[in-house]
Amino acid sequence: MSVWFRLLCLAFAISPFPALAQVPPSAADIAAYGGLHAAAAKGDTTEIEKLVKAGAALEARDGHRRTPLHVAAHLKRHDAAALLMKLGADANALEGDKYDIVTIASVADDVPMLKVALAGGCKPGNMTSPYDGTALIAAAHLGHDEVVSILIAAGAPLDHVNNLHWTALIESIVLGDGGKRHTATLDHLVKAGANLNLADRNGNTPLMLAKGRGYKEMVAILEKAGAK
Repeated sequence: MSVWFRLLCLAFAISPFPALAQVPPSAADIAAYGGLHAAAAKGDTTEIEKLVKAGAALEARDGHRRTPLHVAAHLKRHDAAALLMKLGADANALEGDKYDIVTIASVADDVPMLKVALAGGCKPGNMTSPYDGTALIAAAHLGHDEVVSILIAAGAPLDHVNNLHWTALIESIVLGDGGKRHTATLDHLVKAGANLNLADRNGNTPLMLAKGRGYKEMVAILEKAGAK
């Protein structure tokens, strides 16, 4: 990590990896689970259906306010997540740090879970995380280019500004490494029509930020698209 980036993070009093603020269930959490949380953690669809038919609460919360659906999303239990939503689990529920299952899947680069979440009714435009962001911003930050493409196609808002005053386009630059996946992410956003000139809180546009970091491929994409 560059000295410049460390100084930037200190200036905004943020973690250099804000999208990773998610807290998945720990081994201790999983060992302590009972009922639907335990069944979701195991991906046991037969047990899930049995428990729900017996009246188990789909929106029960663990100590971090995760529902069984959040647990299934974190642990990549795709069939369990799909079944929980089919049985009535709230696809748009937020856990203790304000993450929904679309954002959990996006941060994990879990394309199958992302598709399950979207098919189950989790909205791609939900405001999530302590940063008042979106799944698209989180995915752009991490350079999860296929996830970004899927979220764009699903109607995720391109120009949402989080409480760091960053858009998905800006995060693909300032929290990216300028490599293949972050560049592809930026390209997806540009081609989808993201606003090229929305600036950060210091007035720096995406083009200025890409130039400042020496990301030549990103600069070329932005200049070709007419960024200022």
